[in-house]
Amino acid sequence: MLFANLLAFALLVQTGSAPGRVVNLVLPRSLTEGEGLAAELTLGVLERGAEIQVETMSGKLLGVISPHGIRSGHEAGTYTVPVPVEAISNNRVSLRIIRNRHPRGKRAPTPQELKSVKLTITPGNS
Repeated sequence: MLFANLLAFALLVQTGSAPGRVVNLVLPRSLTEGEGLAAELTLGVLERGAEIQVETMSGKLLGVISPHGIRSGHEAGTYTVPVPVEAISNNRVSLRIIRNRHPRGKRAPTPQELKSVKLTITPGNS
């Protein structure tokens, strides 16, 4: 019992200290040889200069979305970030999504800022 409590506390400390929202996604189907994977993020209204950072749970940066030229009050749109096959575990991918705004720091995006995240399979190079 003590070991289980310590383990739960260690996991809480490890994930609690990192900013952002964790999303757990299931692959639409298994990848075939040569296919790739991408995360498709639909963003809502973001303040000027805000960025959305996408990383694996191990902290590997996959991409940064910096929507510029969006009219104030309008949704930022949909963006695609490649996901390495190494991030797949049991047909699932876990990503940390971080909203970054200098100098205010990093935090989890709100549901209004990050509308949805889904996985898409990309065709292989022929």
